[in-house]
Amino acid sequence: MLASFRRRRSGALCAGLAAVALLAACSGQTADTGSGDGVTVQGAEFPWSAAALTNAILDQVVAQNPDLGVAEIEWTALSTTTGWAGAQRGDIDLLTEVALPNQQPLADQAAERINLVHETYGGAAQGWFVPTYALQPGQPLEGLTSVTQLNDYAEELGGRLVDADPSFLTTEYNAKRLAGYGINLEQVTSSEAAQLAELRRAYEQQQPILVYLYHPHWVFAEFDMTQLEEPTPFQPGCFTTGDGACAMPDYAAWTAASKDLQQEAPRFYAMLERFELPLPEVETMLHDIDVKNQPAEDVAKRWVEANPQVVQQWLAS
Repeated sequence: MLASFRRRRSGALCAGLAAVALLAACSGQTADTGSGDGVTVQGAEFPWSAAALTNAILDQVVAQNPDLGVAEIEWTALSTTTGWAGAQRGDIDLLTEVALPNQQPLADQAAERINLVHETYGGAAQGWFVPTYALQPGQPLEGLTSVTQLNDYAEELGGRLVDADPSFLTTEYNAKRLAGYGINLEQVTSSEAAQLAELRRAYEQQQPILVYLYHPHWVFAEFDMTQLEEPTPFQPGCFTTGDGACAMPDYAAWTAASKDLQQEAPRFYAMLERFELPLPEVETMLHDIDVKNQPAEDVAKRWVEANPQVVQQWLAS
């Protein structure tokens, strides 16, 4: 049995990862996906709801299909940078909701040990959004269509871009975008929960606000938001060697797994090569989780039970 798959508690793994990266945010929880023959896989859970949902769906599939060769998946809540550091080091063997191209540099660093397996969904737009009501005639943001106009509306926006979790790579990219475009707005970062609470308050009071958002997200099932136009399409290198004055790329969510996992649980790995989720259905499930406060495990279980043909496509050999 390879070291990657020896049974270890998530709390111990969390402590080890936290020792080398200050961004670790470990839950200490173990996904109980059943017991029996098969390897125990160490997985990273990134700090957004689509990751919890995706992982809960995989838990259901593993629990119902012991022939995949996985006894259980032990999930540890980690930031993207800490999760990839653990994967590169050999502590993590499974990552879901790998946002590409956002996380491509991290994946490249771990490429000797980790494979990008398959796209879970694609075409997910991200960028800067304002509530559609604020753009209507007579409203504070009337006439705003492009990010290049934001300095003209700085006072109406309270001089702020309300961003998400500072551990997200997109937070770094948004800082470069503000500088590259020469936009005089303060980048306000906090937890995503705090960001969305501020958006909800603004929406309920019909006030203008500028926020970074991404698909898939429950917010689009509840709020009417308009994405601002960008003068320059995304280009590779824009946020590394470039000045950052470009659009955020549409991203795709991928699964990634270690080469050890491919050898130890080939049937599970083969399932990951076919693992896909429809983007609109993901957003519907996220609304159940984040707005209706339903546990991700319950939402995932309902979806798996309602979509046996899709699951069989994943399992097909």
